[in-house]
Amino acid sequence: MTQTPAPRPLSDAAASALLAAQQFGTLATVKRSGHPHLTTMVYGWDPEARIVRFSTTADRVKVTHLRRNPRTALHVQGGDPWSFAVAEGDASVSEVTTVPGDAIGRELLAMLPEAAKPQDPEAEDAFLEQLVAERRVVIRLKVDRLYGTALDFGND
Repeated sequence: MTQTPAPRPLSDAAASALLAAQQFGTLATVKRSGHPHLTTMVYGWDPEARIVRFSTTADRVKVTHLRRNPRTALHVQGGDPWSFAVAEGDASVSEVTTVPGDAIGRELLAMLPEAAKPQDPEAEDAFLEQLVAERRVVIRLKVDRLYGTALDFGND
């Protein structure tokens, strides 16, 4: 009989590194019925502050869920099908950005990868105006529990 390796829990540092290495994850919020609502999201991980940030619009159902019940989790797949990390905690939703260049708009701008940031003042102004038109908000997940698992299958 062939014995397969057992799952290995990730250390906090390894789970944090997995979050930092990815950019997409599945955000779970709680519906009024108590059932989970799952959505794929682009995110940014700030390991020092232990905050995951998401950009979304004010009219999304996840925003309604989080304003009613801030408990949430982000599941992130690792580089193989056997590894993952989960960040759990309470989330807050910012106010809507209402003036191009306000604090929320600047926070949203800072979330962009360097390669995606507007390269000149006119493009930046246009981006900040677009955020206002879209009624963008920032979801901030303050991580109080971070865990994950890896399976070292096939690694000798």
